[in-house]
Amino acid sequence: MKINTYAFKSAIPVWEVGTSTVMNRTVAFCADVAAGDEKITLAAAASCSFVLLVNGEFVAHGPARAAHGFFRVDEYDLTPYLTKPQNRVCLRVAGYNVNSFSYLDQPSFLCAEMMCGDKVIAATGKDGFTAFGVDERIMKCQRYSFQRTFAECYDVTPTAFDYELTDKTSDTPVATEQVWSGQFIHRDMPYSDNEKLYPRAVFQRGTITYSEKEHYYNAREISGISPIFKGYRLEELEYGSQIWVGQADPSAPTTVSEDAATVELPADTYADLDFGVNLTGIYDFTLEAQGDGELYICFDEILLDGRVEPIRLSTSSFITFRVKKGTYHFVCAEPYVMRYARLYARGCAMTVKGLHIHHIAFPMTRINAEFVGEDAAMKKIYDAALETFRANTVDIYMDCPSRERAGWLCDSFFTSRVEKVLTGQSKVERSFLENFILPESFAHLPKGMLPMCYPSDFPDGTFIPNWAMWYVVELGEYLTRTGDREFIDAAKEKMYDLYAYFVKFENELGLLEKLESWVFLEWSKSNELTQDVSFASNMLYAVMLDTLGDLYADDALKTKATALRATINAMAMTESGFYCDNAYRVNGKLVLSGERTESCQYYAFFTETATPESHPDLWKTLVHEFGHDRAAKGLYPEIWPANAFIGNYLRLELLNRYGYRDELYANIKGYFTYMAEQTGTLWEHVSTMASCNHGFASHVIYWMDALGLISHDVKES
Repeated sequence: MKINTYAFKSAIPVWEVGTSTVMNRTVAFCADVAAGDEKITLAAAASCSFVLLVNGEFVAHGPARAAHGFFRVDEYDLTPYLTKPQNRVCLRVAGYNVNSFSYLDQPSFLCAEMMCGDKVIAATGKDGFTAFGVDERIMKCQRYSFQRTFAECYDVTPTAFDYELTDKTSDTPVATEQVWSGQFIHRDMPYSDNEKLYPRAVFQRGTITYSEKEHYYNAREISGISPIFKGYRLEELEYGSQIWVGQADPSAPTTVSEDAATVELPADTYADLDFGVNLTGIYDFTLEAQGDGELYICFDEILLDGRVEPIRLSTSSFITFRVKKGTYHFVCAEPYVMRYARLYARGCAMTVKGLHIHHIAFPMTRINAEFVGEDAAMKKIYDAALETFRANTVDIYMDCPSRERAGWLCDSFFTSRVEKVLTGQSKVERSFLENFILPESFAHLPKGMLPMCYPSDFPDGTFIPNWAMWYVVELGEYLTRTGDREFIDAAKEKMYDLYAYFVKFENELGLLEKLESWVFLEWSKSNELTQDVSFASNMLYAVMLDTLGDLYADDALKTKATALRATINAMAMTESGFYCDNAYRVNGKLVLSGERTESCQYYAFFTETATPESHPDLWKTLVHEFGHDRAAKGLYPEIWPANAFIGNYLRLELLNRYGYRDELYANIKGYFTYMAEQTGTLWEHVSTMASCNHGFASHVIYWMDALGLISHDVKES
């Protein structure tokens, strides 16, 4: 496979001397440039992330993520932002150095250069960039979640972030040194438009008292720190924001209706802001503190009994600012998700001005589709699916932009179809799939196995074997979408290594038995029925074998897939007319568990282990008696219900595949109307127990396209 490598003209990777492996150290790299007639561009790569600012104003968040040892280079035209005779360009770079699902645990660096036409005018490691330690960001704080890196905590004085402006000189530079990096490659994906989105109103207010609590929030990302799960232990924290936020005892809210452009906060009060829908972005605002105190921004996707509950999602969904009297402009470091935000002023009166987010999302300028139906409820679902897609398709396909920001397989199978519908292209998908085949191997995983999500680190060795199968299934559709034979051939060795891994688990009947690690089918009873032989896992394995056979003209694998389906049908179909989920090894023989789930039936038809022709009675039952209202009708209580991910999606896909348009239309409205109305995004589960913005859920757009509800104006971009 041809890798689209990138060569800097002059820059070399550097970092603050002695801190390239320190956890949660942030360094700002600043350069001055005069406005002129020629185009000024910036190219930058980093580990882990940066915000790009010009004269203290947000420009972008980057870079795009890549595989271990590979770093994508973001390129920006700075010319529109150079509004002064002399301008300060600042890359505020966060180096996390912990294992997570969202960033790789690799030493920190920045490699960047600015060009005026073809001439390098500033380059890291050479001339033009000056580095400053971002001491305003507290380094020793708790992780944001088990899956992400660190929460944002700030301790600031009136000279905070002076280095971001040309007319400030109070900060002392730090020395830098050349450090480790890897292979630079092009971004090869669109860039976020970074629209400014503002809250619609302040809708609640209240007062705050304080009390010490033994445990407000002490989940695994705080109490579970170890040599394997990296972070700062509770006793090491310089500032435990979960402790300080947890001390707040807010009064019951009073309903108000106020403009959110300027939010006055008397000491020890709070104000709740509503963005109208669930959005993803980086906070930006000006704070005027009348004395010494703390501002907490707490946020979530929903309200729980009228309150913003920032730990609902097993996250520390709050950003804390410890301030001295003065005026500050804050641009935060990472994207977060919220419909609602609660501003707490502790210790002194404060005024928050112009609070907004920079929308980190797939650019609307690259979307060449629009909803053309006349059903208002379906339009609302479409809008929710579109926002869900955009928030989860930036540099990779993500499961959710909140708790994890992780590139999960299986989720990506569904999201990839949406990218093609909305854009006519598969640019993000190619880069996403490429990340999995770039490394020679994956540390801590068995030979041949792919990570369950990536770019991520799994030092505990956890993986989902089923998700690796989904990679192959998606690869088959990717070839159909793009005709990219070169990529398929480049993946061949890794795909056969994956196949060799699974062969070791085939039993005397050819069934996979006792798969290792986390065998995952969907968020329902199905996940408790995965051993010793999971028939749903084997159904998916048959599709994997078929797909490999098609991709690489391997008839032996296709024959094997046919035989596997026959074995499943002979063994798993019960007298009730439903498939049993699994079988256990008892005294040397496989014995059916007797458990039957809705999702297993959908797996059977999705994988063509069953078809409407081969199993007409079961098919009619699923179409006409199952669905979003089965529980309300009291039908088949003995069959464990499916959840949104992925059982309900398999159901809808089957209705689409076999032409049940009316049923598909009705089920879309039944499953998703309430989600769209509540958050303006689509959820991981059928309830708000987890993420309310999950990438796979945007697949609704794919079905709407099949229903003729979307018009296309696909343009080359």
